[in-house]
Amino acid sequence: MAKSSADDEELRRACEAAIEGTKQNVIMSIRVAKSHGIWGKGAKLGRGQMAKPRVLAISTKAKAQRTKAFLRVLKYSNGGVLEHAKLYKLKHLSKVEVVTNDPSGCTFMLVNVHVGKYNFSLINIDPIMKGFDNLRSQSVAPPQWTMRNVDDRNRLLLCILNICKDVLGHLPKIVGIDVVEMALWAKENTPNMPKKQVDLQDGPVKDAIAEGDMKVTVERELVSQAEEEDMEALLDTYVMGISEAEAFSERLKRELQALEAANVHVILENEPLVDEVLQGLEIATNCVEDMDEWLGIFNVKLRHMREDIESIETRNNKLEMHSVNNKSLVDELDKLLERLYIPSEYAACLTGGSFDELHMHQNIDACEWLTEALQNLEVPSIERCYAYMRSVKEKWAELDRLKNTFAKRASEFLRNYFASLVDFMISDKSYFSQRGQLKRPDHADMRFKCRTYARLLQHLKNLDKNYMDSLRKAYCSSLNLLLRKEAREFANELRTSTKASRNPISWLEGPIGPNQTVNNADTSTVAEAYGKMLTVFIPLLVDESSFFAHFMCFEGLANGNKTEHDDHDLGIEDIDDNISKDVKNPSDLEALNESLHDLLDGIQEDFYAVVDWAYKIDPLRCISMHGITERYISGQKADAAGYVRILLDDLENRISLQFSRFVDEACHHIERNERNLRQAGVLSFIPR
Repeated sequence: MAKSSADDEELRRACEAAIEGTKQNVIMSIRVAKSHGIWGKGAKLGRGQMAKPRVLAISTKAKAQRTKAFLRVLKYSNGGVLEHAKLYKLKHLSKVEVVTNDPSGCTFMLVNVHVGKYNFSLINIDPIMKGFDNLRSQSVAPPQWTMRNVDDRNRLLLCILNICKDVLGHLPKIVGIDVVEMALWAKENTPNMPKKQVDLQDGPVKDAIAEGDMKVTVERELVSQAEEEDMEALLDTYVMGISEAEAFSERLKRELQALEAANVHVILENEPLVDEVLQGLEIATNCVEDMDEWLGIFNVKLRHMREDIESIETRNNKLEMHSVNNKSLVDELDKLLERLYIPSEYAACLTGGSFDELHMHQNIDACEWLTEALQNLEVPSIERCYAYMRSVKEKWAELDRLKNTFAKRASEFLRNYFASLVDFMISDKSYFSQRGQLKRPDHADMRFKCRTYARLLQHLKNLDKNYMDSLRKAYCSSLNLLLRKEAREFANELRTSTKASRNPISWLEGPIGPNQTVNNADTSTVAEAYGKMLTVFIPLLVDESSFFAHFMCFEGLANGNKTEHDDHDLGIEDIDDNISKDVKNPSDLEALNESLHDLLDGIQEDFYAVVDWAYKIDPLRCISMHGITERYISGQKADAAGYVRILLDDLENRISLQFSRFVDEACHHIERNERNLRQAGVLSFIPR
């Protein structure tokens, strides 16, 4: 047999090291497995209920007048070192119960069943000092401790019982363990266990168990103390003082013969009564035989009738089952025919209907029906046995042809629609800035017209998302032309209308003579013009990016299914600046960034032109423009504004590059004119 962990001195020393500083002595330490069972069931090791290795250590702490006993639970840390997990006071232990569902008998629970002063729950007390598990108030099953074998279990429980008796003065109840077998086990294993005494004043309690300590209270005692005393008194009344067995045997024989003689006499006196009883029994026997014969005849007739009834019921059940099955079959075929039916109005709309605003209701209804019809012919909406039927396959192929035809027509119409809408706006000069008038770009009318086809786009993505790439590119290409023209016209008019010095300020000329004046013209309007450019176009670009992300269904399929519509509204929900926060798929986010690049690419050139223009007028205005750009960068948090942030970062880098070039040139010029510093000084290079 393998050595018990209770004899492992290294384990004992590890436990003492784990509780070092508590002034407690370890009496016994033993390895166990901790698990949680289910109320009314055994401990099943399932997912989340795997047994965990633990070490139970019994320790004592000596005080002036008494000794305290504890049961500690220690667990292994990540480094394999024992550390303290829980602490129980043995005075709270009320019952030790062995789990009956464990055939080995090695699993038990330590329970506190008192409802009073020591009714502790693992939820409402300090996590370090815990009472034992309370079966009456705890909402979850208490932990169960499993030993390696029955010897380890008996060794631990006997140690606990002995300490409870000698130190605490009471014993917990024992449930599920034969106390007699435990006593016999303790008697057989007493030589293997060191026998030590308990010192309540000075020393700790040791793990010795004596044979006389096995008076343990069980859950239901067979005989109480009062009943035992009554039985002893009753047996004392039958003591007859007989010292020889032969004399006692003779006495019993005489009394037996006397009783038999009295019984024979009584029987002889009652002989007439016995005859009458026998005669009545014979008559009753004849009647019973006649009744048994009649009952046999009736039983045969009833058996034949029962067989006939069973035959009739069997035929009726079969007919009823056929009727029910036929009715169910007809209902299923009707439902299947319903799914296979294609309404003529929907077929006409999908194959050749118009995409005008007046006919969008019919197109949306046809898309919804087509989507539902395709889903109804696929598993799990339809039974797998139906999915392999020839008629279902043919009907699904017909619906697929309708889907491809409609998707091709719709995508071609939308591409042409986007191009014509942008061409109309570009051809109308009233949409752009003109000489003497700065025009703020307004795309509200264009977005309103696009919203008319928003739900059509969502259904098109549900039907065949392969067409979305070409539609997104067509939209980005058309709108990019409009945005670039608006930015170019606005930047040109902004530079023309800004009142600034016609002559650029020269910072890099030689020392100023006594008759020369310094050009101190106010150039703040240059920075204001740059700020106005950002104020007008950065929100516009962010709005266009957010509208594009929502309009082109980058936020997923949910909005298209949830948005309600009536006769007056075919649009989608209002565009939010942070709508692209719903784009959780990395591939969708990458596609969105690529589309935004196509949408806004090229517009940065007009911003660069404004920066270069401002630099030529006054290089020091790079400082103001850098601050304005930094403020706009910190305000762009939405995912849809990703390309706008890239644009602002490029502007900031260009401003920094221009200013760095100015600083380098100024330093070079000062070094070149260093020979004149003694006469003129450096103030001539710094007029402001």
